[in-house]
Amino acid sequence: MQQKDNSDGVSTTVILYNERELREDSSWFSSDLPDFVKKEGYNLWIDLSITGTDIYSLSELERIKQFFCLDEDAIKAVKNGSKKPHARILKDHIFTIFLDLAYENIRELHTTAIYFFLGRGWLITIHSKETDIVGLGKNTFLKGNRRILESSIDALFYSLLSALVGKYEQLLTAVELKVLEFEKQSQYRPTKKTLQMLDVLSKQAIVLRRHFWHARNTISFLSYAEQDNDDVKYLKMVQDEVTQLIDMIESYRDTMNSTREVFAGSISLRMNDTMRILMVFSVVLLPLSFVTGIFSMSGFDLENISYIPGGFSVIAGVLAAIAGVSLLIFWKRGWIFVREGYTVIDILDDGKKRKR
Repeated sequence: MQQKDNSDGVSTTVILYNERELREDSSWFSSDLPDFVKKEGYNLWIDLSITGTDIYSLSELERIKQFFCLDEDAIKAVKNGSKKPHARILKDHIFTIFLDLAYENIRELHTTAIYFFLGRGWLITIHSKETDIVGLGKNTFLKGNRRILESSIDALFYSLLSALVGKYEQLLTAVELKVLEFEKQSQYRPTKKTLQMLDVLSKQAIVLRRHFWHARNTISFLSYAEQDNDDVKYLKMVQDEVTQLIDMIESYRDTMNSTREVFAGSISLRMNDTMRILMVFSVVLLPLSFVTGIFSMSGFDLENISYIPGGFSVIAGVLAAIAGVSLLIFWKRGWIFVREGYTVIDILDDGKKRKR
């Protein structure tokens, strides 16, 4: 394997392999390389990792275009930075655009386009330096995977797509953990920010689902176009993985909707608790307010406090009885003076025993 940087901001990696060996090549830019690969029976993978976004004047891209007779419209799509996933079957090769997805934060999903040119015995990948396609290749299939080395270059292409879809699953895992976190917050500490973050997650789920649909459509097209290829089994596995991801994102959306219901229920319970406390204070303090009103009446002589009208003791006793009965009712219902660890279910069970 050879990696070369040049002044155009392009890092070029060349891999030659077959069932016997994985070798380096130092003269990848030679016009004799395609003929050499075909003659010696090697599979050729050329990876262009581009720094920056201005690739109009890249000499390597123009050389590769000439050496492998790449389609002009496909090269224009690469130069324009197209990010719409699709696949096209051209005269001598297949052109595919696939996306690498990554979260910068929970609100921003970063998309990076990866361009694949697949021909007979050769594969060309073009992408920005933000995506380590070569690392994915070495970690998933080139390192110790004899089955890929013994297969055609198509198996390498399909395995790269599978590795990218594997990164999609990691995104869903991050979304799932966030959903569980907000579900817990909605149940125990519901806040306005929690509801806002649930809205953000719902929007991200819609965006992910759209990207997964595009990926599935692209892979389905390739599966149909390459159905006579012996290595298409790798591609069908990728298609099944994307379908599972779409089902998972749908289930997460249902979980988010149920979390909103939990949030609404928690807010309702907190409101009920607040109203309960206010009601208890109102019922207890109302008799005191009434007594204050009695003392402020002109018929009550505050200068001669030793003289108490005969009806006052009756009224005071009635008010005390009302307050006591109110507190007793609240206590029996479990609204006040509830022991720690004494749940509502225990209170209901005690109520049923008393009825019996």
